[in-house]
Amino acid sequence: MKILLAVDGSKHSLKTARFLISFAGQCRESPQVGLVCVRPPVPKLPRMSKVVSAKQIRRYYEEEGWAALSKAKKLLDASGVRYVAQVLVGPIAESIVNEAERTRCDLIMIGTRGMTAAANLLLGSTATRVLHLSDVPVLLVK
Repeated sequence: MKILLAVDGSKHSLKTARFLISFAGQCRESPQVGLVCVRPPVPKLPRMSKVVSAKQIRRYYEEEGWAALSKAKKLLDASGVRYVAQVLVGPIAESIVNEAERTRCDLIMIGTRGMTAAANLLLGSTATRVLHLSDVPVLLVK
C-alpha cells in the first residue's frame, strides 16, 4: 500500500503522523509512505527580482518546508516507519492530489486542521479541497 501523508508542521498534522504510525502497525506489510509538505508560491510582484533572487526564493521554500516536515520525520523515524520526504511548491490541495496521482498512491492521509483556523474560515479547508479534487481515497484525521 502506498500512502501520501501531507503535513504542514501544525500539531494537527503531527496527530495525523501518529495515526499513520498506528495504522502502519496494523498492516500486514509496511506501507510505502510519501511524506510531503506543500509551500504556497510567493506572489510575484513587479520588479521583485531586483530585490530577491530566484535562488533566495528556492532557499526559502526549502527551509520552510523542511522545518515543517522535521517533527513528522522525527516521529516516523522513531517508530521505524520508512518514508520518502519532499517539499512541493504550488497550490496546496492541487499539489497534494497531483503528487498522489503521480506516485500512484492508494491513500492520502491529511489532518482536518492546518496552521490557522482563521485561514480555514477565509480560504476554505485544504482537506475539503483535497476531498473534492482527488480520485484517490482520502482519510481525514481529526
